[in-house]
Amino acid sequence: MVADPSPALGEVLRQLARAVGRHEGDASFADGHDRWSLYRVAMDTPTALPLLFEAVSLEPDGPLASGVVGDVLERVPGDERERWVRILPPAVRGFSERRARDLGTLDSLKQGAMSAEATDDLIDGWSDWLQWRAVRVTADQDVLRVVAQKGRTKRIRQAAVDALRHP
Repeated sequence: MVADPSPALGEVLRQLARAVGRHEGDASFADGHDRWSLYRVAMDTPTALPLLFEAVSLEPDGPLASGVVGDVLERVPGDERERWVRILPPAVRGFSERRARDLGTLDSLKQGAMSAEATDDLIDGWSDWLQWRAVRVTADQDVLRVVAQKGRTKRIRQAAVDALRHP
């Protein structure tokens, strides 16, 4: 059980609630579920991201902060991801560091900047999540062939085969 948020976090949470149209008055936000709900709404409100960043930097619940950052990484430009990861305590940073790297790889695939040769060299180190998403973001037939041959699961390999059949 995590203690009530600090007064500083409480104030940022109230500002964040107002920024996303939630007028919760003097809510304590002691419950992590309440904070998560607010954070989820804020993630989808681009103008609230600076306040969300501040709130997460003050968040006493490491796993909650990690979950928020993990989701935010897909919503912010690539050059902002490292900044979000660094606000996490080192003990809960691992997942977000991996997700930021995976998203960087997806960016390269989307832009056609990753060759089939590089994919062939790296795919064994990719998470299932990254392999699955790679099939959905690339149109490069050679990259898709690599995933169809070397994808970790039957589902991933089949998705790549299907993408090759329906370019």
